[in-house]
Amino acid sequence: MRTQVVIVGGGPSGLLLSLLLDKHGIDSVILERKTKDHVLSRIRAGVLERGLVGLLREVGCASRLEREGYVHDGTILSFEDERIGITFTDHVDETVVVYGQTEVTRDLYEAREAAGGKIEFNVEDVMLDDVRTDSPFVTYCVAEEGRRIDCDFIAGCDGFHGVSRKSIPAEVRQEFEKVYPFGWLGILSKTPPVEDKLIYASSKRGFALCSMRNENLSRYYIQCDLDDRIEDWSDDAFWDELRRRIPKDAADKLVTGPSIEKSIAPLRSFVCEPMQWGKLFLCGDAAHIVPPTGAKGLNTAASDVHYLYNALVQFYLDGDRTGIDGYSEKALGRVWKAERFSWWMTSLLHRFPHQGPFDLKMQQAEISFLKSNREAQSVLAQNYVGLPY
Repeated sequence: MRTQVVIVGGGPSGLLLSLLLDKHGIDSVILERKTKDHVLSRIRAGVLERGLVGLLREVGCASRLEREGYVHDGTILSFEDERIGITFTDHVDETVVVYGQTEVTRDLYEAREAAGGKIEFNVEDVMLDDVRTDSPFVTYCVAEEGRRIDCDFIAGCDGFHGVSRKSIPAEVRQEFEKVYPFGWLGILSKTPPVEDKLIYASSKRGFALCSMRNENLSRYYIQCDLDDRIEDWSDDAFWDELRRRIPKDAADKLVTGPSIEKSIAPLRSFVCEPMQWGKLFLCGDAAHIVPPTGAKGLNTAASDVHYLYNALVQFYLDGDRTGIDGYSEKALGRVWKAERFSWWMTSLLHRFPHQGPFDLKMQQAEISFLKSNREAQSVLAQNYVGLPY
């Protein structure tokens, strides 16, 4: 088999890239290690930046988002019972949309299938070969049958544990990582949201986040210890702890119910440099991870897709290599800014083990500055809605 671009990974970034390329007549094949149902079972956050929403509109995948998504023109940060409301439209005249990542992926699959795009599921033993030559190819197995695809380029959209990043020689890769000493315990419940905006709450007991999927489906998180287990937390224990961490007026009107999904996620910041090696280009979690505090994971993957898609179109339609040769530098420039914002939000809002009096005073000073300084609020708003591509 031959195609122009092999996309390793059938999550939202790989699907979005395939649809954008298809709009310009560039052929691609997606290889996915799991089944479609498994990909759609992954529960992820769903705060979409303006840039990602624009890309979804570009490929015709925004109609359900525009009907069902929550447009948010601001967010709330709370510190004990004190609230700081940040209205995005006062600073940047932009908004974000709350729409579950699972739903984004579902919409992208429907569009890819409607376009007749080729997706191989249940692929195993993927190997990326000759990526430093003009004739790269990918080998893999499906049901123990060996297969090969020859191509011009390979897009590694296969996540942190995928084969793509590891295909760049260890002596070439430089990896930067910070592991945070806590995790997030999250639940999904069929309950109305406690507010019509997200609440990022910092308290003496730790961080909490109040989010939503729709008017009857809410997503809540609390900071927890890394050695906590899901079975250590009953639903009642979770709700009681959440109430202690969010402002009293929100706690008083919180509607609780049985959890329909519960998970614990560790937090880390991670970046791999470079994001390209020969004809291989990394996108999304294959190259970088952010803590979820700044809602940048999927959005940063989308910016990678934007740069790579435009670079490939420039190459195929104009014969210009500028974009593909400069992809890594361009993508990393924005990645590190998203990493900074996510690190800053995480540092501001969480309680760290062994945090001393000086550290707490610095957090309090940062909070006081943010509350009183319009320019500081504007910087938060610019980063939250998404820096321009």
